[in-house]
Amino acid sequence: MGFKCGIVGLPNVGKSTIFNAITSAGAESANYPFCTIEPNVGVVAVPDPRLNELANIVTPKEIVPTAMEFVDIAGLVRGASQGEGLGNQFLGHIRQVDAIAHIVRCFEDDNVVHVDGDVDPLRDIEVIQTELNLADLDSIDKRIQRGKKQARSGDKQLQQELQILEKLAVALNDGLPARSVNLDDEELRIIAEVHLITMKPVLYVANVAEDDLEGSHPFVQKVRDHALTENAEVVTICGKIESEIAELDGEEKQEFLDELGFAEAGLERTIHAGYRLLGLITYFTAGPKEVRAWTVSDGALAPQAAGVIHTDFEKGFIRAEVTAYDDYVNSGGEAGAKEKGLLRLEGKDYRVVDGDVMHFRFNV
Repeated sequence: MGFKCGIVGLPNVGKSTIFNAITSAGAESANYPFCTIEPNVGVVAVPDPRLNELANIVTPKEIVPTAMEFVDIAGLVRGASQGEGLGNQFLGHIRQVDAIAHIVRCFEDDNVVHVDGDVDPLRDIEVIQTELNLADLDSIDKRIQRGKKQARSGDKQLQQELQILEKLAVALNDGLPARSVNLDDEELRIIAEVHLITMKPVLYVANVAEDDLEGSHPFVQKVRDHALTENAEVVTICGKIESEIAELDGEEKQEFLDELGFAEAGLERTIHAGYRLLGLITYFTAGPKEVRAWTVSDGALAPQAAGVIHTDFEKGFIRAEVTAYDDYVNSGGEAGAKEKGLLRLEGKDYRVVDGDVMHFRFNV
């Protein structure tokens, strides 16, 4: 699995339309709030043309891409953190994802009702951010009250947790997300089990009109300017166009994208942005049985990469046979790379590079 991404936004911003387009999961879509009664989940293959290049060389029985999961969460409104609209149960679903795709309406259409009467991207972003902040504040307050009672025992780690939570509460009360607070790795580990929503990285998806595919409308620029203040990514998508693209295959799809002037569809752009946001990379295994893509964190060591396949691979790791993707393809496969001296033996300290073709040796 690549990563799990929750799709959030106000009602009628195009969440379910975009979700349907990128997952073909068939979530109900309607011109009224709360048409998504339960969170819809769609698992999609992560497009990667390198898989086909490797398969052309290896001719495996199967090609297995890595995958990611999209969770379409019902539209949030003011007061969601206090149970308004569909309330807390949906905030709970957001806690389970790795990243948040915040769909922001950047088009005007009198036929599509806006929950607040008019289109204002920054106001919409603020409404969602406020509700998520309030939900996190509620979690933190409860944790602090419980922790103060337990801290009397002199537990130093608990006291440290309280200090971190109080620091986070200050930021949240100031309208800032928890991720804006500079915490070191140890502090992040200590408060990880609190599962704060606003600690998750956010990808803003500007849903634009069919005549604004490049995102030149001032609405989109407002979203981009806001994202810069958070070091967040922005992807511009037209939900209606993505729905049309989703119905096409192969050459037809590529011809349509060429007409639009796009190298790839919104799904690919969203996934790539998500990978950058989360610091993820892909490595490959290639053999007669299958050519397969695997997702790991950028900076992962070889044993950790092996552990993604099976925990026994990590525990009994001996070494990794590694060939850079370009070297593998240009050499016509593993044998050619080995003959040219391009296949390397790497140990436990090797940091995996995006595109590496790897084979692991391990003790059972």
